[in-house]
Amino acid sequence: MNDLTTMKLNMDPLILLALREDITGEDITTNAIISKASTGEVQLLCKENGIIAGLEVFKRVFELLDQTSEMKTTFKDGDAVKKNDLLAVVSGDVRVLLSGERTALNYLQRMSGIATYTQGLAKLLTGTKTKLLDTRKTTPNMRIFEKYAVKVGGGTNHRFNLSDGILIKDNHISAAGGVKQAVALAREYAPFVRKIEVEVENLEMLAEALEAGADIIMLDNMDDASMTRAVQIIDGRAQSECSGNITEKRLIEIAKTGVDFVSCGALTHSSPILDLSMKNLRIL
Repeated sequence: MNDLTTMKLNMDPLILLALREDITGEDITTNAIISKASTGEVQLLCKENGIIAGLEVFKRVFELLDQTSEMKTTFKDGDAVKKNDLLAVVSGDVRVLLSGERTALNYLQRMSGIATYTQGLAKLLTGTKTKLLDTRKTTPNMRIFEKYAVKVGGGTNHRFNLSDGILIKDNHISAAGGVKQAVALAREYAPFVRKIEVEVENLEMLAEALEAGADIIMLDNMDDASMTRAVQIIDGRAQSECSGNITEKRLIEIAKTGVDFVSCGALTHSSPILDLSMKNLRIL
């Protein structure tokens, strides 16, 4: 099952929540201006260059308000778009087009911004072994959309949620009494098919994680020299990931350390939106 199918299977309840947030009773302005059903169409325009992501979500907003709504487009998620491109034409009940506009744009602008920013960072890693990962630092109730957008932009998803993978962090280690104890407890509790990832902050903790048999080791907030040494020590006995203070300027140097993965929370918590607009509404 691909990422788009998974998102489509799960998106309706989340979109409905967003619509209910914006329309608690009625759209007073629209209902005042347009007293009865009338058919119209409106254009979706691009106002800056980027990568489009979330067209199915955008369309679904209008379909959930009125199943007869339609969208025509020649673009697909992942396409590069340019300023002034006509991305789509949405048609249907004019009241639906007006009431759904902001929610639909919120999704599409947010997801396209993430895809655009992700692609820019992923390109910096071209030709290296290092893969770009997202994190769980997502907007509440937006994770399925934001992680999908990361994939559209050329990034790779880390675990989706707490049920999706084992990641032993500093507070888990403190609660367990040490790295070895935490790994042993996780291995005893979890199904054998689950990999165990451990976050380490220094080379001493790294040695403990390797001795405990961790499958993946996250190098947290290490400088480049320490990461290089850590990757040498790991020497293929586990996969390596780095996190913490990941910036565009550091990515190329991080890749030189030989680390397998770099996780970047900024992909979802700091990406600017892609500027899009619905314009030129007309009654048919």
